[in-house]
Amino acid sequence: MTDILSQDIKYLPGVGPARQKMLSTELGILSFGDLLEYFPYKYVDRSKIYTVHELTGDMPYVQVVGRILSFEKFEMGPHKLRVVAHFSDGTGVMDLVWFNYAKSALTKYHIGTEYVVFGKPAVFNNRIQVVHPDLDEVSKVDTSAMGMQPYYNTTEKMKKNGLTSRAIERLTKTLVETLKSPIRETIPDFILAPRHLMGRDEALRAVHYPRDSKQLERARVRLKFEELFFVQLNILRYASDQRRKYRGYVFAHVGDIFNSFYQNNLPFALTEAQKRVVREIRKDVGSGRQMNRLLQGDVGSGKTLVALMSMLIALDNGFQACIMAPTEILAEQHLTTIREFLRDMPVRVELLTGIVKGKRRQQVLDGLQDGSVQILVGTHAVIEDTVVFRNLGLVVVDEQHRFGVAQRAKLWHKNQNPPHVLVMTATPIPRTLAMTLYGDLDVSVIDELPPGRKPVVTTHVFDNRMTSLYDGIRRQIHEGRQVYIVFPLIEESEKSDLKNLEQGFDALKQVFPEFRLSKVHGKMKPADKETEMQKFVSGQTQILVATTVIEVGVNVPNASVMVILDAQRFGLSQLHQLRGRVGRGADQSYCILVTNFKLAEETRKRIDIMCDTNDGFRIAEADLKLRGPGDLEGTQQSGMAFDLKIADIARDGQLVQMAREEAQKVIDDDPDCASEKYLMLWNRLKALKKTNINWGAIS
Repeated sequence: MTDILSQDIKYLPGVGPARQKMLSTELGILSFGDLLEYFPYKYVDRSKIYTVHELTGDMPYVQVVGRILSFEKFEMGPHKLRVVAHFSDGTGVMDLVWFNYAKSALTKYHIGTEYVVFGKPAVFNNRIQVVHPDLDEVSKVDTSAMGMQPYYNTTEKMKKNGLTSRAIERLTKTLVETLKSPIRETIPDFILAPRHLMGRDEALRAVHYPRDSKQLERARVRLKFEELFFVQLNILRYASDQRRKYRGYVFAHVGDIFNSFYQNNLPFALTEAQKRVVREIRKDVGSGRQMNRLLQGDVGSGKTLVALMSMLIALDNGFQACIMAPTEILAEQHLTTIREFLRDMPVRVELLTGIVKGKRRQQVLDGLQDGSVQILVGTHAVIEDTVVFRNLGLVVVDEQHRFGVAQRAKLWHKNQNPPHVLVMTATPIPRTLAMTLYGDLDVSVIDELPPGRKPVVTTHVFDNRMTSLYDGIRRQIHEGRQVYIVFPLIEESEKSDLKNLEQGFDALKQVFPEFRLSKVHGKMKPADKETEMQKFVSGQTQILVATTVIEVGVNVPNASVMVILDAQRFGLSQLHQLRGRVGRGADQSYCILVTNFKLAEETRKRIDIMCDTNDGFRIAEADLKLRGPGDLEGTQQSGMAFDLKIADIARDGQLVQMAREEAQKVIDDDPDCASEKYLMLWNRLKALKKTNINWGAIS
């Protein structure tokens, strides 16, 4: 059966060279197997036959059995023809209408022949009509076995060349009828049976031609499970290999540095969530295996403090630690924060970014090599070959989706064994997505905010209320607060947006002549951007007019208002990240989402969700459902492509969990991937890896 599924699609009756080219270029269908796994996107129930007398103009797709009584032709201009067939089943007469391929309808269909007509009824001139119906001769179809009709996505180019959904359906039917022997199974029965999953042969046939909705649902569940199972098996096999291959440095004890910090320098009591995460990290670094842990926590939940305490454990065991941030601004803020936390403690913390040059840079490099620099804070400058550590034991990677896999992998070669890795993100990731996107990492979550933090109040304002909004901004600044005003420069290449920001900045200077304003966008030189940011951070300017460059890593506790203009142009995660720039001090903070009146339904949902909750995980779940996994920030750079043909990470959360549990059992039972018992699985995984699916996983 494998041989027949790997056959070139051009050998399927009804395809030929022209259609082969169209199927391969438009849909990537090269073989019989590819066509079999090109799944329908919807189904219409064709089990019921209606009479013409029953039809109304608001019904969905219907089918009627009857005969063509006569044809009428109407000239519609040069080379254009409308053909109307008067059709009756004895209970009434309706019209079948063709605008496209009208001439072929005249030659293809015949008066007096009995047809099954299928299409969507409408009313025109008080008469039922169906435009561009499907017609099948009754003598050639079994109307009692029609069941659910599949519909396939096609492109405009395909439709113009006659490769409609119906044409693909006919090809699929031919293929299914060609497959006389059962399609080879890919998952052993001892996995399928306890989960009540149907066999692959039945599922692949039923997903195209289900008898009824129950059989269709069972087929789809089986095929979704298979897809997700092999994704999880691949991730877990990779993670298992990494763990067995790389020995981790053992941080055997918690010593003076950690204890001194905990007793004397801790600015406030840890939340229960922070304590739990520190315990999880301590267990990892003492286990003898290399830690790869993802630390998720909403903006302001105290991730940096947890990361610092983890680094202090490394120092207590004679190792150095390093924290890598995606921007110079964020790296400098981490440096300031860590030095404030460690005040008066004899720990040397240094910065290494592109702006650290000359003699200062050499001093840092020398200190890393002789071990006197204990904690290094930097950007991707940290992974340059000139940076040599004496004994690097722990690496913290902040906002990791900004770094490529290859960049992070370079850190592994900074010591004989790879250092422990703690990956931090303030973009909450839904559990089902984390299992797939970061499936090889253990996940810790800080799901509490430190005591005293007030939730940010989020409101939606239409752009005709700007005058009262400006009055509110004035009141906040007069009380000593600072304000962000964000323009939607989503892509740095959008010149019109840049113009809007420049014009908006000039207009705001006229609105607020009594205040000082800074301006920041991605097209500015780094030094200029840095200067403007520092003016705002130090309080010299009261209003920062910016694009989303401030989305990550700006910490100004005195800023209490975030105004987001044209908020409808931002995704949920972006809005949540921007809102996270305020609410960092003890004062009540506000986020104002400004839009025009014309909002699409999905946009309105996004705005409502932002106003209803500050919970980043709820927002991330909603974002995943609204936009799908491929669009979420970071997923495209992560090294894990979502080339799923039938499963949906957003909606199939339970199946993701089930697939992971079954895959984990296999890895636990056969860590070497060599057991005869699981040979079917390992062979299938090898076959999948040879396809064009991107099976890369995060390292």
